[in-house]
Amino acid sequence: MQPVMPEPPARQAGVPLRDPEGPRRVTLLELFFDLVYVVALALISNGLVTDLTWQHAGQSLIILMAIWWTWAITTLVTDMYDPQRTEIKLLIAAVMFGALLMTTAIPHAFNDRGMVFAGTYVAIHLGRGLFLMPTVRGHRPTQRRAARIFIWFGVSAVPWIIGATVSGHAREAFWALALAIDYGGFRLAYPVPGLGMVPARQRNVTAEHLSERFQQFFIIALGDAILVIGTMFSLEHSEAENIGAFAIAFATTLLLWRIYVHRSGELLPHAIQAAKAPSRFLLTAPYTHLALVAGVVTTAAGFELVLHEPLGHTPPSWAAVILGGPALFLVGRSAFEYEVFSRVSASRTGGLLALLTLAPAALFLPPIFAAAGAMAVLAGVAVADTLRSRGKPPETPSPPH
Repeated sequence: MQPVMPEPPARQAGVPLRDPEGPRRVTLLELFFDLVYVVALALISNGLVTDLTWQHAGQSLIILMAIWWTWAITTLVTDMYDPQRTEIKLLIAAVMFGALLMTTAIPHAFNDRGMVFAGTYVAIHLGRGLFLMPTVRGHRPTQRRAARIFIWFGVSAVPWIIGATVSGHAREAFWALALAIDYGGFRLAYPVPGLGMVPARQRNVTAEHLSERFQQFFIIALGDAILVIGTMFSLEHSEAENIGAFAIAFATTLLLWRIYVHRSGELLPHAIQAAKAPSRFLLTAPYTHLALVAGVVTTAAGFELVLHEPLGHTPPSWAAVILGGPALFLVGRSAFEYEVFSRVSASRTGGLLALLTLAPAALFLPPIFAAAGAMAVLAGVAVADTLRSRGKPPETPSPPH
């Protein structure tokens, strides 16, 4: 019997894994890659207000989750693999092309461009696996990890493609099933019969890089809000209406940034480093930041409504968008805080209750006053955060077990 040879170290085998001692900063190519998502988020928020129905809101959520997943998985690839290697640069460029093609299909993804949207999504994820598996063949554990992920995306490809061939609620159901497979597989660490799940040692993350990437995407989402404010500023109304709506939207955007950054946003890299199992953040951060981004995108859609008709009537669908965006953001921010500190501040719950209390009154107020109420609630949350931390030593991250 021949002796079993030990597996060579990944870098010795020529596998383009990230060097633990190498640079941890985000590369310029990654920042360039993010530009696609500026357009994608703008199209999603704009499309949300074109048809304010529950069905269209669900469709917008499906599109956002699909777009977000192409970014999140690519970000994890650049966290685990060396983004300075030529192979990984080519992979990022290919995904960028695919994400841009998906973006062009967003306005008609549930009409005649469903196959373009779904087919490109499937091609991105399966193509990445087909590229990585031979690229990392010199290191079997890494290749098996790529194979597990490829198999799960192969399973979800079936409802993605079937959904593109049908229409209406059937397409929504098939695509929702596909996303459940994609998101669930990641959360379960991609278990495959005969291969098991991805080992915990292969799910460790680079704290500085991963936290910076999620922070950058949140800034991109805020960029969507700024874009709406700048492009929707109208001369059709009086100067007081225009300036008032403009100021409320801008102040709300500043408050979203402030609430995100305060403590948790600043200490996320330290929290990941302090955790006994950094891989836990890998399994939760994509979901937490999805809620945050969804809240900002919905808030940006609310800005478009307010800037379009500041003193008009506020139908229930408008109130749901104007107040629901900040509420969804606070839900995501609560989960984010729990990730870092193992607690949720009372100001988050208080803010949600205040928005819920404001909802009935918003139906009898012009949109600009409903938006002002949401802004006041966020301002209260920000002030409560500042008062709670004033005069106290910096808080130490305490991730949940």
